[in-house]
Amino acid sequence: MFKKTILCIGAGYVGGPTMAVIAKHCPEYKVVVVDINPRRIAQWQSDNLPIYEPGLDEVVYIARDRNLFFSTDVDSHIASSDIIFVSVNTPTKTFGQGAGRAADLQHWEKTARQILRNSSSGKIVVEKSTLPVRTAAAMERILNSNDKGIHFEVLSNPEFLAEGSAIKDLEQPDRILIGARNTESGKKALEEIIEIYAHWTPKEKIITSNVWSSELSKLVANAFLAQRVSSINTISALCEKTNADIEEVSRAIGMDSRIGPKFLKAGVGFGGSCFKKDILNLAYIAESYGLTEVSRYWEQVVEINSYQQERFVRIIVTSMFNTVAEKKIALFGFAFKADTGDTRESPAISIAKSLMNERAILSIYDPKASEGIAFELADYAGRFTVEEDPYSAAQGAHAIIVATDWTEFGSYDYQSIYETMEKPAFIFDGRNILDHHKLFKIGFSVHRIGRPPMSRLG
Repeated sequence: MFKKTILCIGAGYVGGPTMAVIAKHCPEYKVVVVDINPRRIAQWQSDNLPIYEPGLDEVVYIARDRNLFFSTDVDSHIASSDIIFVSVNTPTKTFGQGAGRAADLQHWEKTARQILRNSSSGKIVVEKSTLPVRTAAAMERILNSNDKGIHFEVLSNPEFLAEGSAIKDLEQPDRILIGARNTESGKKALEEIIEIYAHWTPKEKIITSNVWSSELSKLVANAFLAQRVSSINTISALCEKTNADIEEVSRAIGMDSRIGPKFLKAGVGFGGSCFKKDILNLAYIAESYGLTEVSRYWEQVVEINSYQQERFVRIIVTSMFNTVAEKKIALFGFAFKADTGDTRESPAISIAKSLMNERAILSIYDPKASEGIAFELADYAGRFTVEEDPYSAAQGAHAIIVATDWTEFGSYDYQSIYETMEKPAFIFDGRNILDHHKLFKIGFSVHRIGRPPMSRLG
């Protein structure tokens, strides 16, 4: 007999791993993850999970069918749950007011109404999706404007997970943030959520706030991290013009205790489902309150990210004699970062499209993201291939582009790769992760982000 039932609506990158960790550490709770996508649920129930995260398999296998369950029967599990985490998709709007900037909340609102329709008793509803400030108030209005005589308490508990280290971030969090109303029922609900996380998280790392502060904190955290990436990437462009070395600059400023070293790695820009979406959302919120200058400031962070990718493609084309038409180019990496199969908003997408618009022929290899490539590049069928290994991807290529920071990319036999390529052979390291001096000795012309090129062409 379980103490309580926790339900998570949404079995994606946040819902699945979060609930698996909760189930692992809280065996007295029944934890159910539901989703309307039957294929995704079937994968969660199999040995081939729908997402790749280091350590995720082990956590799921510990709790699955013990107190962790997956289902497509959303309605019945809403009815039998005590606590509901809402982790549905909130993409950027593509239509109407706020298109391209505001969050699209249609899935979230449908979920709120579905919760109300299937509930006969009061429940704690926890926002886990990244949502605009004061969304909880709207959810409360929907849920509590009922004629059933039941009360819902809506809390905010944003995730602060980095893909590729999500399980570590869940098991050893920097902080757990929970926002609740300062009412008796709000305080009681808050204590129930604190009790869950306290199973494995030190109390001093569980911080509380009002709901609105919690919602805004998630957007601001992602915005600040993305801001650092865009900031260092602007300096990488300056380094290339002045023959400074971005690695040396990053190390020097990162040792300043006021700044710190994290997110100062220059590259082809940030990607993933959160940074761009959350920054544009933050900008839209600022604009809606008449804070035009604030909105423009944050929009510039996204613009710099696009600029860095466009600049990288210009360097590739210019270096390869101002044309890549009908040249085979190997693209190493398509996920937006290492240790994930997620391709959403990956810099590799815009780089690949720009090169194919220049008539290049791409051969693409990624250790975990091969399934997403065809979907992201659907309009370019016939201009690219997806390879099963890096050696076949590079065979006959004029250049290699490193677009994702997979550690394994540094371990390949580049001497053998060089011998199978067209000459002169180029490497464009968009993540600065390879041994550039070794590659130059082999015979490659090497181009790095924020560092002088190592060219064999004079």
